[in-house]
Amino acid sequence: MATMMASVEQREVLRCDHCSLVQFRTATATCRRCKKCLEVPVPVPAAAPLALVPTPVAEDGGLQVAHAVRDLRHVRNLSQRQLATRMGVPRTYISKIENGKAMPTLSSLDRLARALQVDISTLLRDANGRHSNETAMLMTDPFLAEIAAYTSQLDTLQRSIFLNHVRELAAGRRRTA
Repeated sequence: MATMMASVEQREVLRCDHCSLVQFRTATATCRRCKKCLEVPVPVPAAAPLALVPTPVAEDGGLQVAHAVRDLRHVRNLSQRQLATRMGVPRTYISKIENGKAMPTLSSLDRLARALQVDISTLLRDANGRHSNETAMLMTDPFLAEIAAYTSQLDTLQRSIFLNHVRELAAGRRRTA
């Protein structure tokens, strides 16, 4: 009896927060080694009603290309492999940039900015300026501004349920009764 295997590009690769094992997502969403849940609930700050973009962590206040690339890649729901394909570089190069082990050249910054659909200055801007610009841009949409006003009134459980529903809708999944 032959079994069909899904291609690697279609499978999600995760790192367990507890034991750091890198693995494909399992059907039960538990780690193969430590058996702990791989699903990490995304905490949403209760006091910040306009927090639709994750708050970046500022370290030294200087140029933070690594944080900018990672943040923008996450906001655009891209994997390192997808971003590398858009740029025409190996995935490991994206990883090195995000971990601060490689600094992209000017031409690489240009290709990176085009792949992330931003201006080069966005990659070179400090994290706080980038975050406030992205939040302001998102809040120009009246629908998102209205949702932000309502989500600030939800408790943690309600906000989590709401965000899960939004994620399902964005992924194109339909709920059946």
